[in-house]
Amino acid sequence: MIEKKQIIKRRRKAVLVGLIHKEQTEHQVNEYLDELAFLAETAGAITVKRFTQKLPHPDSKTFVGKGKLEQIKQYLILQGDINIVIFDDELTGSQIINIEKELGVKTIDRSDLILDIFARRAQTAQAKTQVELAQYQYILPRLKGMWKHLERQGGGVGTRGPGETEIETDRRIVKDKISLLRKRLAEIDKQAFTQRKDRGEFIRVALVGYTNVGKSTLMNLLSKSEVFAENKLFATLDTTTRKVVFEQTPFLLSDTVGFIRKLPHHLVESFKSTLDEVREADILLHVVDISHGQYEEQLAVVNKTLAELGTAEKPTVTIFNKMDKYIAQTFDKWLEEDVKESIINDLKQRWQTETKGNCVFVSATEKTNVDVLRQTILNIVRDIYQIRYPYRAEFFY
Repeated sequence: MIEKKQIIKRRRKAVLVGLIHKEQTEHQVNEYLDELAFLAETAGAITVKRFTQKLPHPDSKTFVGKGKLEQIKQYLILQGDINIVIFDDELTGSQIINIEKELGVKTIDRSDLILDIFARRAQTAQAKTQVELAQYQYILPRLKGMWKHLERQGGGVGTRGPGETEIETDRRIVKDKISLLRKRLAEIDKQAFTQRKDRGEFIRVALVGYTNVGKSTLMNLLSKSEVFAENKLFATLDTTTRKVVFEQTPFLLSDTVGFIRKLPHHLVESFKSTLDEVREADILLHVVDISHGQYEEQLAVVNKTLAELGTAEKPTVTIFNKMDKYIAQTFDKWLEEDVKESIINDLKQRWQTETKGNCVFVSATEKTNVDVLRQTILNIVRDIYQIRYPYRAEFFY
């Protein structure tokens, strides 16, 4: 892999930059920067400053205006120990070159940061290949001026063809690498498809949702297994599947990679095989962190992604998780219990209506209302078994 991996390995302090324009309000940009700060923290960096600017559209040369870029530069000079600037939107290769030339520090965008986190989190051959493919696809249109002497990785002497410039050689090497990785991933996908086919006649249930909403914690709770769970973004990259039995009724439960706003399209393409677990599921459990200030937007992002995957019509249970945290954040100790109960009931009634009764409010960490969730899942699983395999009576009781 080229030298681009682990971009924040030795860089500890970061500055974030966001742009307010006709498609992004100031409120939205502040929310996006909150998430970008969490992404930076996940990658090992500490956010020390944020810059925003209002422009009709991004500047084609430097993304932000010259005045704002100068303001950022002066701040970096004053601090002296900041060596990475992260932009919340995708930058072109020429924009990166121009910004780095002006600021004198490493400059990356949101997609680059997410790719770096994925590279750190990838464990299996499948996930590593998917991430590497996405990285090369990201690099290809940004090659000019960013990558030096890439031809050495293609075999050194004799690699360059007649009349080829260095950048042309680099592009050819990257394209060849992308082709090779796609072939390798196709083989891995074929093996994964065979493994999924070998699971027999079990109903398949998939946990989906925004990143860091508690899917892995719920997976552990429902399957009584130990799946890695951490309060960081993208703790789970590889799909984990467990056989679960509720009241003698078995089914397969899968924990899948979390979604996020502005997810790089290269990653969506590269992780197609992982997302196949969602496509092939019989039931979706959409986990929502109701304690998050933007939980409704996160819910909408996931629903949009599910629609793009062609899975919007699947039987879906919306699980509003972290109710304990929501209550702690929303109510103070002086509020009367009947008022608190009324507000919570109104919230539940609203989402019962919006999800047509297919929602449950739980706390995975406190194990609150988990019995109701189990029964809800069991009822849907049994309904599907009865329709699909009416001769398998042992699944229904």
